[in-house]
Amino acid sequence: MLSKETQEKLFPTLKKYFGYDTFREQQQEIIESVLSKKDNLVIMPTGGGKSMCFQLPSLLFEGITLVISPLIALMKDQVDGMNANGISADFYNSSQEKSEQLAIFDKVIRKEIKLLYVAPESLQLLENILNETHVSCIAIDEAHCISSWGHDFRPSYQQLGFLKKILPNTPIIALTATADKATRQDIIQQLNITNATQFLSSFDRANIELEVRPGNDRIVQVLKFIREKPEESGIIYCLSRKSTEQLASKLQQNGIKAASYHAGLSFEVRTQTQEDFIYDKTQVVCATVAFGMGIDKSNVRWVIHYNMPKNIEGYYQEIGRSGRDGIESKALLFHSYSDVIQLRKFTEGASNKEVQIAKLERMKQFSEATTCRRKILLSYFGELLAKNCGNCDVCKNPPEFFNGTVIAQKALSVITRLKEKEGAGLVIDVLRGAHNAMVIDRGYDKLKSHGIGKDISWRDWQQYIIQLTNQGYCEIAFHKNNALQLTNFSKKVLFENEIVSLTRPVEIKEQVKAQKGATTKKPKKDTLFERLRKLRQEISLAENIPAYLVFNDATLKEMERARPMCESDLLEISGVGQRKLEVYGEDFIAEIVSFSNEKIDKRKKNDTHKVTFELYKEGLTIDEIAKKRNLKPTTIFSHLAKLFTDGEDIDIYNFVTKEEVETVRKAQDKLENPPALKPYFEYLNEKMEYFKIRLALTIIDKES
Repeated sequence: MLSKETQEKLFPTLKKYFGYDTFREQQQEIIESVLSKKDNLVIMPTGGGKSMCFQLPSLLFEGITLVISPLIALMKDQVDGMNANGISADFYNSSQEKSEQLAIFDKVIRKEIKLLYVAPESLQLLENILNETHVSCIAIDEAHCISSWGHDFRPSYQQLGFLKKILPNTPIIALTATADKATRQDIIQQLNITNATQFLSSFDRANIELEVRPGNDRIVQVLKFIREKPEESGIIYCLSRKSTEQLASKLQQNGIKAASYHAGLSFEVRTQTQEDFIYDKTQVVCATVAFGMGIDKSNVRWVIHYNMPKNIEGYYQEIGRSGRDGIESKALLFHSYSDVIQLRKFTEGASNKEVQIAKLERMKQFSEATTCRRKILLSYFGELLAKNCGNCDVCKNPPEFFNGTVIAQKALSVITRLKEKEGAGLVIDVLRGAHNAMVIDRGYDKLKSHGIGKDISWRDWQQYIIQLTNQGYCEIAFHKNNALQLTNFSKKVLFENEIVSLTRPVEIKEQVKAQKGATTKKPKKDTLFERLRKLRQEISLAENIPAYLVFNDATLKEMERARPMCESDLLEISGVGQRKLEVYGEDFIAEIVSFSNEKIDKRKKNDTHKVTFELYKEGLTIDEIAKKRNLKPTTIFSHLAKLFTDGEDIDIYNFVTKEEVETVRKAQDKLENPPALKPYFEYLNEKMEYFKIRLALTIIDKES
């Protein structure tokens, strides 16, 4: 039971250091359990606020909170985030100089550090402070790495069970985004925290839109996807190191700031790539699955899986690296027949092959689903969703089924003629009537069924065969070179005319590729959010910290909505704590005030145009309107030009003739479209008045 004094500190500490007025789901209960010195296992989705569950308690404990994190390269990100919030934190690893390590020990002894991040491999170097005099709490992040049943088995994590033996009275909190029942039990046993309280949060990340597409023309699809999101950061996960490099190169050729990341690169290159991404210098990282673990970059707006992941745990954790701030984000997954074959090969020789194959099968079912994907995803983790989510591709565009019995009969007939010995590619070649070397060498061009499906494209046949496999009308014999074979259901289609329902394959439209080095950015809209984002970027460059550590996108969005114009109002914004108010408050308030005043001035300008238009509709002449409004006639003409451009009913040819417009058009061609009016005036020998030149240019612009 917490003391009244500690309970009273929770919310003021939350607001002061983190800028929030309330806790998220289960956070307060978990924090109170940790402060009560109980062991805890926390399963909470990425972006759900796991870090808060040990970061806030660290501020109320007397000693340090030791945070065990899997990757040395990613600890700096965590520490920078804490320091930005005014919390003393540091990391310790074997790459540091002896003097740096001794300085950290001194800070721990003097109780100047609240959080110390360390990799499991470096724990042996902490013998001097690894006792209950100095350590008040231990947090084990990415705890799924402990379990051989998890998707990221890591031996060094399995040795962490000794911590409970040498620090029996120190609370341990193990945290991860994904762990099924078997993995959770394994984590508890490995860590010797058998009495740990388990907190299982909802796995629903409703802000992430889920979409799955066939893996055809992936490059074309990826380019189109990124071009539609020119200012948004994203991660593309690939199966192989080579594909990360090839894809990054292709994106660079199309004017996209992209980089590759994989274990084959040097430590320095990986670190630089990660840093450039965190600092928004690189828009896209093409990476293998290790990238992103532990990164707190809150403004990753999308994640693409270039290949199908090997299990749902990995997929879920990786898509969770987008939308950590709760703002709408996108997860796009490509899947293909070849991905399944490749992933099956990866399971060969594994000690838990059956488990891996079962998990792959569930991933495959998710990829090929025709029902709400979020329901499938959540049910995997034991959570039921009562209604369809409305935020996945299946919900938004339910598939339309048609009678595909004849298509199925043709495919199964060819599989039969090929004696169930050939893979999907050759089956499709025979269906399409191909005359390539393999078809001819094996005599398949002589078969009666050769070419019976030539009216259907190769790509469409590929999708139809995947659907037939999913529905059990044929199967892949992985142990026989991935040959397609018949099943018990095949006979019902071939001989009993059982009706087969199929869906139309998605049509992928080609688009013109950009020239090398071409930019693909759309012009930014002048919104308050963009102004605040620009200010944030300037501060991040000046202070050499990631932009999202100044304020995340969600906080900027709330500033845009609420328009705080004084310190007390800004402090009400979620994500604005006392330290950030003191450091950044003045700059952001000034930007909000400036933007608001500009909009007021603009509205006044729009109002003055409306007044001119009303007087024009009353039939007043230009001179009469100018006199009535106490303005110059040239100003009234500029109003009319603007009104004409905006589509108002202005008879512009009452003030300039068509011949004069043509004269200005020719001058424009000769002068190569200068931005000012004076070159036109001089070119026309000062014989045409400025207001007529302006009106003529307005007509020409509108026509073009």
